[in-house]
Amino acid sequence: MIFSDEFSGDSLDRTKWNVVGMDFWVNEEEQAYTDSTDTIQFLSEAEGADGGVLVLRPVYRPGVDTLEDRNADFISGRVNTRGTFDFTYGRAEARIRMPDATGVWPAFWLLGNGDWPDTGEIDIMEYIGEADWTGTALHGPGYSGDAGIDDRYYFTDGSDVTDWHVYAVEWEADVISFYIDDTLTMRIPKTNVEFFGQWAFDNPKFLILNFAVGGIFPKKINGIEEPYVGMPQETADRIKADELFMEVDWVRVYSGE
Repeated sequence: MIFSDEFSGDSLDRTKWNVVGMDFWVNEEEQAYTDSTDTIQFLSEAEGADGGVLVLRPVYRPGVDTLEDRNADFISGRVNTRGTFDFTYGRAEARIRMPDATGVWPAFWLLGNGDWPDTGEIDIMEYIGEADWTGTALHGPGYSGDAGIDDRYYFTDGSDVTDWHVYAVEWEADVISFYIDDTLTMRIPKTNVEFFGQWAFDNPKFLILNFAVGGIFPKKINGIEEPYVGMPQETADRIKADELFMEVDWVRVYSGE
């Protein structure tokens, strides 16, 4: 194991994780990220967890956003290991539980250190509020954004995203494989990627965990434009009621060598 965080403390380990701040904005998302104990929290124990958990929580907080063009009604949490830990090839996994709520957009993913999409993006888990499936994707030059190479995994065992699952990627020099609870969900060889563009997965990548709300990917699936891009009033009301959050039991990375 070359990296792990079991989230057993009562605060974020700043030697491992950075917190993304309010000036960051992509994908028409309806939240501002903040470095706050309102949005990044810890529980010493949670039902079904192996000890403590990291909690990323969206919060209704109109008037806090400092970006006039966005003027988001919500704040939330996003953490990454850029500059503290990255790796090339290996297995990255996280044990995660999420809420059933239309238009939320939690994710666990890897990103290259250079310009996007030239240095690649590996989306290990993306969830946009339909509890019976999660998505995986690769993005790089020639296959980014809506043209990304992606797939969905539908839960067929009676579970859904509100249960604990281990979301993982095994990243090799010539193939990338995605897993949920050790079930292979998608396998993409280098030769397939190079049909669309340049292979962007031979360079170091860092870890990201975030809880976005609304945005273009949820909108593409649910078609909602009002009152928020990709998110209905019902979900906004549940955020106001402090009902929605993403729990992360642990994150672990193993060397591919």
